[in-house]
Amino acid sequence: MHDLNFFRSNLDAMRQRLATRGYDLDVPAFQALDQRRRQLVTETEQLKAERNAATAEIGKLRREGVDTAARQAEVRAAGERIELLDAQVKQVDEEFRGALAGIPNVPHESVPIGKSEAENVEVRRWGTPRTFDFEPKAHWDLGPELGILDLERAAKVTGARFAFYYGLGAKLERALINFMLDVHTAHHGYKEVLPPFLVNSASLFGTGQLPKFAADQFRCEGHDLWLVPTAEVPVTNLFRDETLDAAQLPISLCAYTPCFRSEAGSYGRDVRGIIRQHQFQKVELVKFTSPESSYAQLEQLTRDAEDILQRLELPYRTVVLSTGDIGFSSAKTYDIEVWLPGQNGFKEISSCSNYEAFQARRAQIRAKSGKGKAEFVHTLNGSGLAIGRTWVAIVENYQRGDGTVVIPRALQPYMSAEIIRKSGLLA
Repeated sequence: MHDLNFFRSNLDAMRQRLATRGYDLDVPAFQALDQRRRQLVTETEQLKAERNAATAEIGKLRREGVDTAARQAEVRAAGERIELLDAQVKQVDEEFRGALAGIPNVPHESVPIGKSEAENVEVRRWGTPRTFDFEPKAHWDLGPELGILDLERAAKVTGARFAFYYGLGAKLERALINFMLDVHTAHHGYKEVLPPFLVNSASLFGTGQLPKFAADQFRCEGHDLWLVPTAEVPVTNLFRDETLDAAQLPISLCAYTPCFRSEAGSYGRDVRGIIRQHQFQKVELVKFTSPESSYAQLEQLTRDAEDILQRLELPYRTVVLSTGDIGFSSAKTYDIEVWLPGQNGFKEISSCSNYEAFQARRAQIRAKSGKGKAEFVHTLNGSGLAIGRTWVAIVENYQRGDGTVVIPRALQPYMSAEIIRKSGLLA
């Protein structure tokens, strides 16, 4: 969320900056609301000044023995009017804040201007896509053939965009979770957190999923509880309504959770396989930083996520999203896209974002140094990585002509195996 006073005082500048991401700010509506507020505040301040003067006058008259009943009645009436006006000012401020809650973050000045993902800019690549001496298969063919992935039974048991994993396919998911958490905690300096998998509405508001993206969430009927769309939500809200010691920043946390998303806005996209699921698993990286260091920390967080792919020897590229493609709460985002030979293209496997103070203001997360004034922290997060898409990248990149899949060297100690071969559910 934006700072109310800054936003109110800089409407035209905010309109111009938000326009770069395709958001049309209704300046006249805000100006009308602001004018109404100013009129209410002016009248309130005038009445308070008159009441104070009248109160002083009453005191003087009473000492002189003059009857002040009429003047006291006027002061009481003024007080009632002031209470009414104060309530109206509060209501207008709430209207402002309600409107602000639906306005996206302002892109950082380094973000390339564009209307869509077509204007995203590649910043680096790592690794060389493998050359096959056979036609590589997509995971939605190879997984079922190996007996490690079952989409049909999942559709029967639950519905579309769910999956069963069997044998080494299931173990590969588990191994990836442990591997990623071990790397991030032992080598990148993150502290592991195991958060709740359910959150309340205040938590989703804090990170920007509510109210705008309610349709993308799964809610528990009859409760103020939602299934987490990402560990970003519970971990960021860990410090909601708290003031941290600035000396402790940056705070770097990592967490595994299953993630649940209705994918309401993705109809027709990635309908095959497990690229876009209603339930998937992810290891998330979250940072709380000072405003001065947040962009250096964004670079570090992105490199931490990339390191997982390098250790798994999976080719990837990193792109910076244009203003027309960044998420609602983000000021700047890098997408890491892994190479998928079965689909002959790159696919996003991590988004690493700096939200600046946008989430911290919504969640009221501040930091204070000594006797200095508390200020909102900057929050960052990124996938480190999405487990299912990493699973896909391994199966497709490490497949062999005989239909088997080689397990990456970094994962073999976690798998107690080197090759995934065909097996049946009941074998």
